[in-house]
Amino acid sequence: MDLLRQKSWSPYWVGAAIGVLSWFAFASADRQIGITTAFEYTAALAEKAAAPDLAGQNAYYAQKAKENKPPKIDWEWMLVVGVFVGAFASSKLSGDRPAARIPHLWRWRFGDSVARRYIGAFIGGLIMMFGARMAQGCTSGHAISGVLQLALSSWIFAPVMFAAAVATVFILYGKEGRDHV
Repeated sequence: MDLLRQKSWSPYWVGAAIGVLSWFAFASADRQIGITTAFEYTAALAEKAAAPDLAGQNAYYAQKAKENKPPKIDWEWMLVVGVFVGAFASSKLSGDRPAARIPHLWRWRFGDSVARRYIGAFIGGLIMMFGARMAQGCTSGHAISGVLQLALSSWIFAPVMFAAAVATVFILYGKEGRDHV
């Protein structure tokens, strides 16, 4: 139980655990670890429920039918829920949950508005989701599962992702942001 109360874990042990989890995903579901496909399927199912006639004409459904992979709520949603539950449990057990609703760096750069913070987070999430679907995989799909499979696209994606993250930080916070961390 002491392990669960630590604020950080060994990256080597966590990396090994992710490797075992990835192996288990391949062995049990014949699929790699990924999270954005759950949202893709949910949006497709919502479209089918709201406008079945339009969904029937959608190229997405035609492609999925040809692949014999109809959109469905499956084990990937367990991963989505697990991310939220695990993050919450980790922050509670370790006592490392920040009390502020607005991080110090965000407050310095964008002000005290909680609404602006949530809108910014939501828009950032939309942009990341759009990019993940354009790349046909998210960070867990490419940078973890794809790299484990030695997929060239994932080996290109991973360093580009980190470079884009660094560039985004400089665009949003500038060099002065380092003094406010």
